[in-house]
Amino acid sequence: MSVPDLNVKYIAHLARLALTPEEEQKFGEQLGHILEHIEKLKQLDVSNVEPTAHAVPLVNVTRVDEVTPSLPHEDALRNAPVKRAGLFIVPKIVE
Repeated sequence: MSVPDLNVKYIAHLARLALTPEEEQKFGEQLGHILEHIEKLKQLDVSNVEPTAHAVPLVNVTRVDEVTPSLPHEDALRNAPVKRAGLFIVPKIVE
């Protein structure tokens, strides 16, 4: 895609940007260079490259989920400003 094919005003509108004519010219040229680079990348043979989501393998570092004794119910409610029937009472925020 060449620079004249770019509709910089439309792209700026989508991005909610107000551009001056000088900025439109500048960004149009920059977008043109980016698209030229993408066209060069499209010429690469990547048929033997496995698709990946990340450049390096990721491993979740989590602890084993084990059942352990929890805080006693009375202790959990001890500092509650308002409690009723063994529950925390909080202000209503959704109507």
